[in-house]
Amino acid sequence: MKPIDQMSETVSPFHDGERRVQERLGDFGVERWARGAIRDFMPDQHRNFFQDQPFMIVSARDEKGRPWATVLEGPVGFVRSPDPTSLEILSGPVAGDALEGSLSKGADIGLVGIELATRRRNRVNGRLVGADDDGLRFTVGQSFGNCPQYIRSRDYWWSDEEPAGVATRSTALSDAQQNWIRSADTFFIGSGYEGQGQNRSFGMDASHRGGERGFVEVVSASKIRFPDYAGNKFYNTLGNILLDGRAGFLFLDFSTGSLLQLTGKASIDFDSEDVARFAGARQLVSLEIEEIVEISGALRLRWQEDGSTARSLRLVEKTWESTNVTSFVFESRDGGPLPVHTAGQHLPIEIMIPQIDAKVQRTYSLSGPPNESRYRISVKREADGLVSRFLHDKLEVGAMLEARKPAGDFVLQEDRGPVVLVSAGVGVTPVLSMLHQLVEENDAREIWFVHGARDGGHHPFRGEVSELVKGRTNIRTCTVYSRPHAEDLHGRDYQEKGRVSADLLAGLVSNTDADYYLCGPAGFLAELKSGLEARGVREDKIHDETF
Repeated sequence: MKPIDQMSETVSPFHDGERRVQERLGDFGVERWARGAIRDFMPDQHRNFFQDQPFMIVSARDEKGRPWATVLEGPVGFVRSPDPTSLEILSGPVAGDALEGSLSKGADIGLVGIELATRRRNRVNGRLVGADDDGLRFTVGQSFGNCPQYIRSRDYWWSDEEPAGVATRSTALSDAQQNWIRSADTFFIGSGYEGQGQNRSFGMDASHRGGERGFVEVVSASKIRFPDYAGNKFYNTLGNILLDGRAGFLFLDFSTGSLLQLTGKASIDFDSEDVARFAGARQLVSLEIEEIVEISGALRLRWQEDGSTARSLRLVEKTWESTNVTSFVFESRDGGPLPVHTAGQHLPIEIMIPQIDAKVQRTYSLSGPPNESRYRISVKREADGLVSRFLHDKLEVGAMLEARKPAGDFVLQEDRGPVVLVSAGVGVTPVLSMLHQLVEENDAREIWFVHGARDGGHHPFRGEVSELVKGRTNIRTCTVYSRPHAEDLHGRDYQEKGRVSADLLAGLVSNTDADYYLCGPAGFLAELKSGLEARGVREDKIHDETF
C-alpha cells in the first residue's frame, strides 16, 4: 500500500485529468480556491453528518480492477468517526454484490453521504486500513462538501421484511432493467484514477447524479448515456473517466430496496451535435456495459418513490431587483396556506419550458420572510441558463408552476452569540431571508449584514435592506463593490472597494462567539472559511451554502 502525501500549498488537490477538464470547460482558477475546500481531514460538521446517516454510497474496484458503486446500510450510528481522519462503517456489501469480497484492507474507496430528505451531501475519499466481520475502517485522503443541485427530496423508512438479496449477473440489459433506468431520477457513479507517485487526488470517488425521469438514455441493451450539467467545478468523475476510461453505475429501486449495478467503459462527449439536443448540458457521458449485477430486495431501507408531493403555485408579482436579478412571488393556486419555510431554506420548483419534453427542476433560495401565504424567490439571469432565462424573459404574472415543500438546513441556529450574515452576488437571497426573520423577531443580538457586489447596478435589495435596518442600533451593514461605477458613491452606496474577505470580517467583528452565515460561489466560500478558521473562528461557528 502506497503512503499518501500530506496536503500542502504545493500539492494540487486535483490530478491531471481533473485539471484538463477544468481547463477545457473554461473553469480556470478552481485549484486556487479548492485548496481551502478540499481537506485531508473531515470537519466536525461532516463527521456528525456521516454519523447521522442510515446509508452510505461506496465506490471501489473488484478483483479485475473494474470500478463499481454500491450502498451500505445500517441504523443511525452504524457510521462512526473516532477522529477527524477516520471513519468506521459497521456494515458490508450484501451477498452477491459486485463488491462482495473487494472491500479489503488496502483498497481505495470513495464515499458519499447523502441525506435525500434535506438534499445535503458530503464526500470523502481514502483507503481502507482494516476490514473484518465487524466492518470497515477507513482513513481520509480528501474530504469535501457538495452543493445540493439535482438531488430529489425523499423521506425514508425501514421495511419489516428481511432482505431477500437474490443476485443475478448478465452482460446485457433486460427489458425490465432498461425500463428501470429510463424511469430513474437518481443514480450514483463510482470512478477512479491511480497515477504514478503519491497524491491524495488518486484513488476512488463516489458521486451522485440526478434529473427528471428519463434523463438517462438507454441507447441499446449494452449502452446508456446521460447529460452532465454544471456542478461544483471539481470534475472528479469526468477527470477520472478522461484518464481511466471506466466507471460503475448504481441505480436504486427506492420502493423495493433493489440494486442495479453496472460496470464498463466510460467516455465523454464534449462537443458533438448530440450534446446540443440536451438543453443546458455541458457534455454527455456514456457507459459501454461489460457486466451487470441486479440484487432484488437487497436493502431494508425504503424511500418515497417519487420525491415529495408537488404543489401548484401562481405567480402574483415579478419585480426587477438589479441588472440581472428578478424576484418572483408565488401564492398557492387554490388560495390555501403554504408550508411555512424557515429563513435560509430553498424552494424546489418544476416548470414546463416550450420545446423541452419533460418538466425541468431547479432549486432557488427563498428570499423573503417566513410566510404561510406566499413564497419569494430571486433569480439571477444567466446567459446560458435554461430556466433563469425562461423565468426572466417569458414567465409573466398569472403563470403556474409546481413546487415541492421548502427544505434545507442552512438556517439560523439557536440564540447564541452575534450573527454575521455574509453574501456575494445572488448569494444574498437566503441571508436576506434570515435578516427578515431577525428583524421580525426583534432579535436584540449584535447583527452584521455584509454583502459583496460588482457595482450599484448589480446590487439587489439595497433599498429593502436599508428599510429593514432603519432605526435598529444593533444591526450594522457593510457593502463591498469590486468594480464600482463613477456614479456609485463611496460611503453612501458602498463602504469598501474590493472583495469580501476574512480580513475585512475580522476588522468588523471582534466577538469570537459570533456565528457566520456565508452564501456565495464555491470559491468565495472556500477562501472565507479557511481565512476565518485561520483567525481562530471555530468550525461549528461557520455555516455555509453554495449556489
